[in-house]
Amino acid sequence: MKKNVLISGGSGFVGKHLTNLLIANGYSVSILSRSDKQNKTDVFYYKWDVSGNYIDEKAVLNADFIIHLAGENIADERWTAKRKAAIIDSREQSTQLIYEVLKKTDKKPEAFISASGIGIYGAVNDEVVCDENTLPANDFLGITCQKWEASADTIERLGIRTVKIRTGLVLGKEDGFLKKLTPVFKFRLGSVLGSGKQYMPWIHINDLCSIYLEAIKNTEMTGAYNAAINDNTTNAVFSKTLAKIYGYSIWLPNIPAFLIKMALGEMSKIILTGRRVSSEKIEKLGFTFQFATLEDALRDCLEK
Repeated sequence: MKKNVLISGGSGFVGKHLTNLLIANGYSVSILSRSDKQNKTDVFYYKWDVSGNYIDEKAVLNADFIIHLAGENIADERWTAKRKAAIIDSREQSTQLIYEVLKKTDKKPEAFISASGIGIYGAVNDEVVCDENTLPANDFLGITCQKWEASADTIERLGIRTVKIRTGLVLGKEDGFLKKLTPVFKFRLGSVLGSGKQYMPWIHINDLCSIYLEAIKNTEMTGAYNAAINDNTTNAVFSKTLAKIYGYSIWLPNIPAFLIKMALGEMSKIILTGRRVSSEKIEKLGFTFQFATLEDALRDCLEK
């Protein structure tokens, strides 16, 4: 009988790719959804409503593993006080729903694997290479990720192996971060943002999904792991590489930081700051990145 993996946020960019990978590796997948959907071969849908504090308990009870991706996108809207609260609440409350079912039923899945972000290290520009022992920051991104991981820790205290995947900038075909950039760069209007010196730790969607699969299979995995390539890519390097793939050199001047701040407010920190991170911990387990160079990753995402 196939083991079942329950995914929250399964209809998103990462969730869709991860579902395909899990099915290809012999798992069945259950997805928590806010709307009614028709079950497919090896994909089953269960209702939940985080704001309404509802979850179909059968989804949790049937799961051998739980992968928790759900949470409001931090880059969708300006960071008003209301939006900040929604970003944090969506992560804490959704985890709480799953926790309550696990505690009430004494269900013990083989692992609980939660998304997190390298934003835990803060919106800072410096030369420090952050590993999983680096102290978290006290800015909005840092606090959000700390609360996100703390909610996962409540499940670990139930005696369930818990893994937290601190994800960098995810590169993939026709979705994610590149979806917003490619129209600009395709028409030779790409430019460096701000100083261009801010680091952009990145990961190809295939490698990110493979890390989640590794977290299922490898019982040694527990705690936090950085999921990003440690190649010191800056925004200038990223922008110039993207332009190169489209066959030109950047000719426009850098977009001034103050214009980005005017347009995005505090959310501009996502674009104008970035920290270096180490991938040594995941690699020491024997994990090998399929896409270890930025140009190879971008070409795979953008070329037919």
